[in-house]
Order: sequence, then C-alpha cells, then structure tokens
Amino acid sequence: MKLHELKPVSGTNKKRNRVGRGMASGNGKTSGRGHKGQGQRSGSKTRPGFEGGQMPLFQRLPKRGFTNIHRKEFAIVNLDALNRFEEGTEVTPELLLETGVVSKEKAGIKVLAKGSIEKKLTVKAHKFSASAKEAIEAAGGQTEVI
Repeated sequence: MKLHELKPVSGTNKKRNRVGRGMASGNGKTSGRGHKGQGQRSGSKTRPGFEGGQMPLFQRLPKRGFTNIHRKEFAIVNLDALNRFEEGTEVTPELLLETGVVSKEKAGIKVLAKGSIEKKLTVKAHKFSASAKEAIEAAGGQTEVI
C-alpha cells in the first residue's frame, strides 16, 4: 500500500446537507425550519435551558448552600507516603514538593494517619491529625507544627 492508495473507511465521510436547494433535496422551501414561529426566523437562537418562556428548571429549583471564600485547602499527606524518606530525615513542605509527594502546597500541608510509618522521621507540617501525631511519635519520630 502506498500513500496515494489510502482511502477513508466507507461511512466516515458524510456529505454536508445543503439546505434551501430545491424541493427535490428534501430540505427546500422552508429549509427544514417549518412554518412560522421562533425557530423559523432568521438569527433565531435560544439560550441553553430556555423553555419557551416557561420559568426554566434551574430557576424553579431552590438555591441552597454557601461557599466560604476564605476556606483554606490543605495538601494531604498520608503516613505511608512518608516511608520513602530515609531514617532520620527532616521532612519539610519544600522536600515534599521536591520529591513529588504533593503537587502544590495550597494553604499548607496536613498529615493524616492512613497507612503506617516504619521510620524515625522529623516531620514539619502545618497540621497533623491526632492519630498521625501518635503514630509518628510511636515510631520514634518527632512532629513540629509550622
């Protein structure tokens, strides 16, 4: 097979529908828009969610909830992710970013107790869960809140 012999698979290339080209085309006269009404007029387009003048569903439903614009989003680090560091290492947010444990620092780093820790480490973070703090200290390490 050569480049000039390549052909698209049958059924992939469809001819475009040319409207308003005579009655025999199947889309002549009104060009598939029907008779009278909003959709028949030129330039007619309704916005998404428009229900013909009826109050749209998204406006009929009650609005609930609240978004706190001052919310602090912490980057989560689990204990099992700390096992990659060698014994006695001082784990800081900068080191976690460098090694790719967290992708971005956000408002800070919070250490959670998922998994287990087998190494003695000094962990510096913005927040610790109580069980994570216990586990790090049980392994002989230290925790330090920044």
